[in-house]
Amino acid sequence: MLSIKRVPTMVSNYHDDEEKGGCGRNCLGKCCLLQGAKLPLYTFKKKNLKDFESDSKDPQAFFLDTLLLGEWEDRVSRGLFRYDVTACETKVIPGEYGFIAQLNEGRHLKKRPTEFRVDRVLQPFDENKFNFTKVGQEEVLFRFEESKVSESQFFTSTRINSTDSPSVVAINVSPIEYGHVLLIPQVLECLPQRIDNESFLLALYMAAEAGNPYFRLGYNSLGAFATINHLHFQAYYLAVPFPVEKAPTRSITTVKGKSGTEVQISQLLKYPVRGLVFESGDSLEELADVVSSACVCLQDNNIPYNVLISDLGKRIFLFPQCYAEKQALGEVSQELLDTQVNPAVWEISGHMVLKRKEDYEEASEEKAWNLLAVVSLSKERFQEIEAYILEAVAAQVGEGDISADGETEEEVTNKRSCSRAMVREKDECCVAMN
Repeated sequence: MLSIKRVPTMVSNYHDDEEKGGCGRNCLGKCCLLQGAKLPLYTFKKKNLKDFESDSKDPQAFFLDTLLLGEWEDRVSRGLFRYDVTACETKVIPGEYGFIAQLNEGRHLKKRPTEFRVDRVLQPFDENKFNFTKVGQEEVLFRFEESKVSESQFFTSTRINSTDSPSVVAINVSPIEYGHVLLIPQVLECLPQRIDNESFLLALYMAAEAGNPYFRLGYNSLGAFATINHLHFQAYYLAVPFPVEKAPTRSITTVKGKSGTEVQISQLLKYPVRGLVFESGDSLEELADVVSSACVCLQDNNIPYNVLISDLGKRIFLFPQCYAEKQALGEVSQELLDTQVNPAVWEISGHMVLKRKEDYEEASEEKAWNLLAVVSLSKERFQEIEAYILEAVAAQVGEGDISADGETEEEVTNKRSCSRAMVREKDECCVAMN
């Protein structure tokens, strides 16, 4: 059995708490949450993207943005974070893409070992390991749920009913950037870290409701640097473009959803990590259908991946990756390993969180590119997985041409066959945590 050594950053002040229930400390578990607990509640109205664009004319339309930042600052004043992220040095690295480097020495302190295998994208939830039901209620900013009326609303205090399993927004106490939060869908359902349509749509609505182009959400699967096997998305503010957002793309196909709304699927070009880009001009629901189908395809076939939700929820980047596999096989250089950089969604998108001062001082576009190139699948493997994703998406949402520009039907058929064989025959890299 191959093994690698890795430790995650603590996301909650209760990460090392061994209480398993009945703790009486106002946690997010049933022992406290369903005993008359009250939390702030933000409810959103389901709208299409054109409605959000119309709302942009009203400065009061995006209250979620103000609310989130105000509540996050309140938790700063209470001393709930492990360090002041605003004091971390940050710079844009000279070069064509403008990779962002941050020196964040606080994120590697006081860590605990990862408690799950990284060779399995899907693993059952284990209540005995750290999960978000153990988070303190003071770390929660608000509940985030669909409105029962025709408008978005905010309530400063609402009681949790015994039948509720609220979706909550909580702080990450080891923040990467300003406003770093966690979106935890249906926290009491104890869902493992796996994307489904409902949870992904919730994340898209959060991006759209914030109405701020500098607010992005990210997702890491198990095997792609998720450190907690409890369903969650991350999000934060970064007031510059991510390098991946500036990369050119080539259109592959357009998929029509059940309502007839089109979702365009493109391939990233001239970027160190190969990936797909999904865009919709109108429907968040159709976009969620397509992207979640792609994610389900990857996780069901044990392929680690990362997701970036950009452009107010209208543009999604999907990155299948293999860094942990290469690391376990000894295919990552010691120079890269010594940086202790875990290339998850933020690093892949171009925000390099560095833990050593020497790496920060010597940061260059070439070094960022070299690190991310190791994360990427080979051209041949990516093409196989791409074809498999397109076929799975077309089967799930209905209409859709899976042929890429300039390809013959025979070439597409061959890619389909290769992708099926790839998934069946893919060697499983068994990786244990030390």
